[in-house]
Amino acid sequence: MASKRLLKKDVNYVMGDIIDAAYIHQMATPKEDKAKSEAIVDDAIKDYDALITEINRRDVEDKQKHFKAVQADLEKRAQALIERLNAL
Repeated sequence: MASKRLLKKDVNYVMGDIIDAAYIHQMATPKEDKAKSEAIVDDAIKDYDALITEINRRDVEDKQKHFKAVQADLEKRAQALIERLNAL
């Protein structure tokens, strides 16, 4: 079972790495339009907030099942953001 603390760390690291990659892309290609990479950063921040809110829910009956669902949601959201980043 994933603990709340470890799950929060995972969300922080994954979304932080995606944001870092978007900023690195901006620095590596300064002539390209930054709006697309900024949109990825904005979406990563929104996803981070949504996942942390979901982790902190207190009205959950089965915490183990809930944390597994949040972990799966994290993987799905991160994969979508990475695909968008790779398409730049």
